[in-house]
Amino acid sequence: MKINVNDFKVLEGEKVNLEKWPTHVEPVYKSKKKYHKLLEEQVEELSSLQRLHYASNRHAVLLIFQAMDAAGKDGAIRHVMSGVNPQGCQVFSFKEPSTEELEHDFLWRTTRRLPERGRIGIFNRSYYEEVLIVRVHPEILRSQGLPDGLLVEQAIWQERYRSILDLEAHLHRNGTRIIKFFLHLSEEEQRKRFLDRIDEPEKNWKFSMADIKERKFWNQYMQAYEACLSATSTEIVPWYVVPADDKKNARLIISQIILDTFKALEMSYPETDEKRQQELLSIRDQLMTEGQGSH
Repeated sequence: MKINVNDFKVLEGEKVNLEKWPTHVEPVYKSKKKYHKLLEEQVEELSSLQRLHYASNRHAVLLIFQAMDAAGKDGAIRHVMSGVNPQGCQVFSFKEPSTEELEHDFLWRTTRRLPERGRIGIFNRSYYEEVLIVRVHPEILRSQGLPDGLLVEQAIWQERYRSILDLEAHLHRNGTRIIKFFLHLSEEEQRKRFLDRIDEPEKNWKFSMADIKERKFWNQYMQAYEACLSATSTEIVPWYVVPADDKKNARLIISQIILDTFKALEMSYPETDEKRQQELLSIRDQLMTEGQGSH
């Protein structure tokens, strides 16, 4: 079964109703062994494309992961990117803003971490938190030190969407390709994963009372995500809603979307001109002569 990435893409202008987007689809793999084989093949291909991406040095690639707790963001990043050279890839996790970060506009802390050309940047949560968790908890907005005139809740989200769209269009025009993933988890699957985190000692560290507190806002989060996905998925920087109830299948889908994005880039290894070729041949002759003299 081939993965058609367009099945998961939010079209520009589409009104998103997450109840109509599946959290589980028929798996691409037929067994655990088949899953490992498919992922291994994708990781190997991604590793090869990443080397080409690094060498061609024409684009930057930014992966954004957003999801509810326990949706599998960390695992997806770890498994899908396992074959990528760490020198060409950076992962940033954005949690509660620091005092310094709150003294700047809401895009400042993530803009500082954007990837360079030839690199892959990964945002585990991102500037989208500012229209998700902040929307669900407006008290956070009131603590951000903004002028009173800007704290009009009906308008501020539309204004932030516009700022995000402007930033993403600017980055795209300048060679950064952004891939946005929303890992779509069901409320029931989250409940099971929370129980696993409690029942399995090695997973206890992943669980806190804050997770349960946020779970009570599930419906508000779904509404915030629907509004966000509807407003900020564009033709050039679309959102992908990835069914996340099956972690293995989600990883294969994510990996395929990344591969397709890389393949669409015009990448090639730097060509060696005649002068450089002559220089290399000269160096080769010197090394060969050295080798002969050492015997």
